[in-house]
Amino acid sequence: MPLPFALTASPGLFLALAGSYLLGAIPFGLVMVKAIKGIDLRTVGSGNIGATNAMRVLGKPLGLVAFLLDWAKGFVASYFLWRLAGQDAGLVEQVLCGTLAVIGHCFPVYLGFRGGKGVATASGSIVAIDPVVFVCGGLVWLLLAGTARYVSLASMGMGIAFPIAAQIRWGREGWPLVVGLVALMLLILVRHKPNIVRLMQGTEPKMGSKKGKEGSSRG
Repeated sequence: MPLPFALTASPGLFLALAGSYLLGAIPFGLVMVKAIKGIDLRTVGSGNIGATNAMRVLGKPLGLVAFLLDWAKGFVASYFLWRLAGQDAGLVEQVLCGTLAVIGHCFPVYLGFRGGKGVATASGSIVAIDPVVFVCGGLVWLLLAGTARYVSLASMGMGIAFPIAAQIRWGREGWPLVVGLVALMLLILVRHKPNIVRLMQGTEPKMGSKKGKEGSSRG
């Protein structure tokens, strides 16, 4: 039975999707902290493998490098790897590759499927597909981070803003992107469940706070 959209199973598509997942699953923050400090990142701070927790151990300059590497995973998947699916590959394949990169970061095969929260990797993927959608979500992040001072709340707000911005910009033609971003929004909310609990209890640390454990919202 043919699929209800332009997606043809092929060795190229399999290579693109598998490559996107395996790239997304590389835990750059964990590797950097282990190589530089000799510490397992999962045993310190929030225990998250993402860039925010890596920044606590490595400092801002190297933490920024970890963030950019996580960001690049999504960008490479949605800007380069999706083309392996063939000349007829389009938005569906591009979104799928970005989605697989985010899934790889959140559920990495190398770490027993226990990874980060995928915000940085998702951001890279969205920039590759439509930078304007990313800017809209980024403005929401800046607004919430600047007013509420909670990174987790800002990240969740950004995740909600992405599919709304995509729907406004693309309309019906952009349904693969909108569907992908809705799935991303739900994943971000699920992965931030501990942060949501702390926000409701009033125990979530604010930006710049060194007290308590803040879940890595950009990891």
